[in-house]
Amino acid sequence: MTDRAGQGGTTPSNGPRVLRPRAWPSPVRAMTRILNADGSPPVSAPAGTGRSGVVDCALYVDGKRQPGEWTYADALAAARREEHGFVWLGLHQPELTEMTAIAETYGLHELAVEDAVKAEQRPKLERFGEVSFLVLRTARYCEHAELTENSEVVETGQVMLFIGPNFLISVRHGDACRLSPVRADLETKQELLLQGPWAVAYAITDRVVDLYLEVADQLEDDLDVLEAEVFDRNGHGRIQRIYQMKRELVEFKRAVVPLQRPLMTLTSQVNRDVPKEIRRYFRDVQDHLSRTVEQVNSYDDLLNSILQARLAQVTVDQNNDMRKIAAWAGIAAVWTAIAGIYGMNFDNMPELKMTYGYPVVLALMLGVSLALYRWFRRNGWL
Repeated sequence: MTDRAGQGGTTPSNGPRVLRPRAWPSPVRAMTRILNADGSPPVSAPAGTGRSGVVDCALYVDGKRQPGEWTYADALAAARREEHGFVWLGLHQPELTEMTAIAETYGLHELAVEDAVKAEQRPKLERFGEVSFLVLRTARYCEHAELTENSEVVETGQVMLFIGPNFLISVRHGDACRLSPVRADLETKQELLLQGPWAVAYAITDRVVDLYLEVADQLEDDLDVLEAEVFDRNGHGRIQRIYQMKRELVEFKRAVVPLQRPLMTLTSQVNRDVPKEIRRYFRDVQDHLSRTVEQVNSYDDLLNSILQARLAQVTVDQNNDMRKIAAWAGIAAVWTAIAGIYGMNFDNMPELKMTYGYPVVLALMLGVSLALYRWFRRNGWL
């Protein structure tokens, strides 16, 4: 997880970084650090389009979704009145102005809001007062008929989770992992929803890691195809395709490997923020992630071996070509040498007056060339 410098926070030895909550001023002043110097929004988060990033806002009480449509402010107020109530607010690529208003309502830290808008984070877990901020990198496999030099094999995105005492805010970027199926499945499990916002955090994390497993299994098929092409006697296995696969695997690896540390923190016995029952569920997710990490590392090693094998084949092919060129040059040298000697036009040269000298010399050159050709063929040069 990433530490923030200069925030006056403390870092527990076995937990996420804790930052003291900071009072929210007006939306304009609160997000000064995110805006440009002239007060305009950054290019990566254009404002003023009027598009709402709210996908769904639901109030859950005693593990059941309450009927009706809720605004995020009313839902939070109702959740605070209930002993076992919480809000799940789902957002998809929200704009800065909308995220600022939500942050003011829910008391989110401006640094976490900045990360949620920019969506350029590694997987990490941070604490801002009573609110935990969990960043996940999502991934899905892109179907393709044939792997080419420009094929997109893995598509990645991000999901950021703000987990508070009575709310969970999910911020999704990209379409690599849709959360509507997670919500629908979770609403059928009342006992799990009774555990509160951390149950939702578990369900989303579990879905993300399950997609990792699917991507890893399908990447294995692509690697099998590449390996078969490289070692096929009649195949070519272009290096550009292998390199493209390497790039896609690196992108996937960046999503999977860094998530190990946040999950270790969530499953730690000293972590009192996550309910004990939910920590058991997170341990199952951690097992699945460990399996995926092992697969990714083995794929990386295998792809390196395939690339080295292909480079070795290219070197061997080049050596074979050079031997063929050298063999034909040796055969041509016989004709060049004999013709060059007789082309010097000396008066006292042997066999100049011989009646059949010309055909005899041609037969000699042809005979020596045939002998050399058979010798080169027998030794694998031609």
